[in-house]
Amino acid sequence: MGNKIQLIDRLRLGFAVSVAKSVTFIVQFLRLGAASVLPGAIARRIEPRLLQLLSQQVKNGVILIAGTNGKTTTALLLCTILERKGYRIAHNSTGANLENGLMTALLESTNLLGILDVDYAILEVDENIVPKVLAPLQPRIILCLNLFRDQLDRYGEVDTISKRWTKVISTLPLETVVIPNADDPTLSNLGQQLPQRVLFFGLNEPEHYLEAIPHAVDSIYCPKCGHSLDYEGVYLSHLGDFTCPQCGFSKSKPTLESSEWSQILVGLYNKYNTLAAATAAIELGIDEATIRDTINNFQAAFGRAEDLVINGKRVRILLSKNPVGTNETIRVVTQSTDKTTLLVLNDRTPDGTDVSWIWDVDTEKLVERGGTLVVSGDRVYDLALRLRYSEKSPQSKLNLIVEEDLRQAIATALEHTPENETLHILPTYSAMLEVREVLTGRKIL
Repeated sequence: MGNKIQLIDRLRLGFAVSVAKSVTFIVQFLRLGAASVLPGAIARRIEPRLLQLLSQQVKNGVILIAGTNGKTTTALLLCTILERKGYRIAHNSTGANLENGLMTALLESTNLLGILDVDYAILEVDENIVPKVLAPLQPRIILCLNLFRDQLDRYGEVDTISKRWTKVISTLPLETVVIPNADDPTLSNLGQQLPQRVLFFGLNEPEHYLEAIPHAVDSIYCPKCGHSLDYEGVYLSHLGDFTCPQCGFSKSKPTLESSEWSQILVGLYNKYNTLAAATAAIELGIDEATIRDTINNFQAAFGRAEDLVINGKRVRILLSKNPVGTNETIRVVTQSTDKTTLLVLNDRTPDGTDVSWIWDVDTEKLVERGGTLVVSGDRVYDLALRLRYSEKSPQSKLNLIVEEDLRQAIATALEHTPENETLHILPTYSAMLEVREVLTGRKIL
C-alpha cells in the first residue's frame, strides 16, 4: 500500500510540475512577466502538498530567511557564497516570498518528473506566513533578521508575530539552527526561549549609535516583563544595546565580532544583512576566506542599494517601504553630497494600502538639507504634503517638484542631477518595480 501511495504522489507531482512549467513558458514567451507566482499557485491546486514534496528532496536542507527588512539582500549574499563553493541552489530571487512564490522557486529547479536536484534551497519568507510554511519546509537553518511595523493594514504588531514564531519554531526538531538578531529585543528574547541550537548576530560598534532613538521606534519595552528597556545606544529603530532594569533581560551575545567584518553595500542596515549571511555560512562549514571575498565583491539585489548608469548619470535605487527602512535610506542620502532625490509612494497590495506610516518617517532631515526633491507615485500628494510639513521655516531652500507621471518624474529628476552626482531614488516596493522597468526597459515580476 505504501508503494502505491508513493507512486500516486509521484505521478501527481510530475503532472503538477509539467503544468507549472508550461505556464512559465507561456507567461515568459508572451512577456507577461517573470512567472514568479502563478506557476506555483496552479501547481498547488493540483498537488496541495507541493511545498513539502519538493522541499524534502533538497539534499543539504532548506535555509529560511524571515524578517521585515533585508531578506532579499541577505538571501542573495548567502546564495552567492554557497554558489562560489560549487553548490546548486534553489532561490526565490525575484522576492516572491509568499507560499506560491516559494513553490515556484522550487519548481524552477525541478525536472518534468518532479525530481528536485539541488544542494540547498534558500527561501526568503514573508514574516506573516512563517508559521504556515515551517512544518512543510522543515528548514535546517532559520535566519530571523528583524521585526518592524510594516503594512499595518495586513499585519499585527511585532509582538504578535514574534509569539507566533516562537510557538511554531519550538516544535521543530532540536537539530534545527535558529539565527536571530541579537540587537532586536523581541528576537533576542525569542532565541533565548527556544530549545533548538541558537546563534545570534548583531553589532558591537558603539561609534555607530544614533544620536537619539527615532520617533518611529517600534519596541523599546522588555518582551519579558513589559518594563522600559535601558539602551546604551541604538543603531537603527529599536535595534541596539539594551538591558531591562526590572527583570535583568539583556541583549544576547553575537557569535561574530561585527567590527572584524567589512561590508561593501551602503547603509548600516546592510551590515546586519552581511553578519546574518556570514553567521549562516560559517555554520554551514564555509571557510571565512570565501565568505569575506564574496562580501567584498558583492553586488546588490535589484532595488536594494542597486547602482545603475542612465544616460551617463549614476542612479542608486534604495527600496523604502516602511518607517525604519525609509529612515535608513534617508540617512544614506543625507550622508552624501548629492542634492537630487526622487521619492515614489504607491499604495498597492505589495506596498500596503495604509500609507499613514510616512508620518513616522524623519523626512525633516531630508528637507533640511535643501536641494531638489521630486515626488511621484499613486499617493504623490500625500507624500508632497508630508514633505511640506517637514519644512521648519518659510525660507526653506527645498525645491519640491510634484509629478504624477512616473516616467516624467524620473526624467525630471535626471535633468536636475549634475553629471558628477548620483540621483537617489527612494520607492516603495511596487514603485521600485516600475522605476526599474522604466530605467532598464524590462519587468522584474
